[in-house]
Amino acid sequence: MAVSNAVGGSGGRGSTTGSWRNWAGNVTARPARSVTPASTEELAAAVRAAAADGLTVKAAGTGHSFTPAAATDGLLIRPERLTGVRRIDRAAGTVTVAAGTPLKHLNETLAVHGLSLTNMGDIMEQTVSGATATGTHGTGRTSASLAAQVTALELVTADGSVLTCSAAERPDVFAAARLGLGALGVISELTFAVEPEFLLTAREEPMPYDEVTDRFDELVAENEHFEFYWFPHTGSCNTKRNNRSQRPAAPPGKVSGWVEDELLSNGVFQLACTVGRAVPAAIPGIAKISSRALSARTYTDIPYRVFTSPRRVRFVEMEYALPRAAAVAALGELKALVERAEFKISFPVEVRTAPADDIPLSTASGRDTVYIAVHMYRGTPHQAYFAAAERIMTAHEGRPHWGKLHTRDAAYLADAYPRFGEFTAVRDRLDPDRRFANAYLRRVLGD
Repeated sequence: MAVSNAVGGSGGRGSTTGSWRNWAGNVTARPARSVTPASTEELAAAVRAAAADGLTVKAAGTGHSFTPAAATDGLLIRPERLTGVRRIDRAAGTVTVAAGTPLKHLNETLAVHGLSLTNMGDIMEQTVSGATATGTHGTGRTSASLAAQVTALELVTADGSVLTCSAAERPDVFAAARLGLGALGVISELTFAVEPEFLLTAREEPMPYDEVTDRFDELVAENEHFEFYWFPHTGSCNTKRNNRSQRPAAPPGKVSGWVEDELLSNGVFQLACTVGRAVPAAIPGIAKISSRALSARTYTDIPYRVFTSPRRVRFVEMEYALPRAAAVAALGELKALVERAEFKISFPVEVRTAPADDIPLSTASGRDTVYIAVHMYRGTPHQAYFAAAERIMTAHEGRPHWGKLHTRDAAYLADAYPRFGEFTAVRDRLDPDRRFANAYLRRVLGD
């Protein structure tokens, strides 16, 4: 089945100039020119033209990465017109989608056709290629990241060639490019495994920190998708358990859903963060109130409405992937750090899990994983807190999320990833002149 859902965007096919900025506002770039291709052919032509002019090339999604992974002073590929679901193959259980398609658009289109991804992260604003390229993930006992759900892809390489890749066709390129950091080329389309739409029952409830950590292994084992948030300066957590359900759909009511997801999680939280930035000494007291504001609730809905939620309070974030067995120890050290230091932390710490996968640069590559994410409100000094948290994470063999703040370099990462050399060998073959390099990639991959 072919599905046409192309979305037009500003800029047309021609080149434009101007600065680019990410969602959090901590990264800006001024490319020599920007283009908005609407097809694989236009994308390949833009890459060839950049090569002829000696420009580096980067593709930007919606800027939800906190790192300068997409920053360039050369050619910036914008995603606005490279969008739409191209094919749905029910027999194969796949959907093929243009690289610039927002996850929101993909999820809504799949729902119309009675289909769903198996797992996803908690926001839908990213493009599919940006999300997979940086390792976006949700939480899951046996279901893994978005990149792990990719079954095929189309890649425009440094000379403008178009490669189709899958486990059966160019498997070495496919293995690396599913999570490629934009270092191998520009992805033009992705094919995801999908399944018939199902229902999830979400059970959200407060739980004391000591109970969550004592029961962590049990809670992960008993639930398809378990995650929790610990509120610094408190002994309180908010837990979420998502499991497939046979019960009928029963989404949150319009009023109660608005109160939880907009008024409390965004509106009141925005106010609390603003007050905390102006008066840091007030943060512990605010945290105690915030940790008691969200009440227990249970609801049932289609997957993307359960997995995702609006994120309107802007922040910066660092997240590390640790061996699953290190979860409680590392979190305990982070809690002790906050309690003994002068840090005033208004954002909860997020804890999620993922099963081991076989992607060379996946943060879950080869090992069952726990993710621990720390955040700070945008505009609040974060460097000292993040640096102290990073020392804890690296002591537990942590791997930083590729799209979130960290200070690791290629020497560290080559030790952290057993298949790091496999990835860089593919990069050397596909992009020997580093057409797709920038400062971030030179730091994390070497040059």
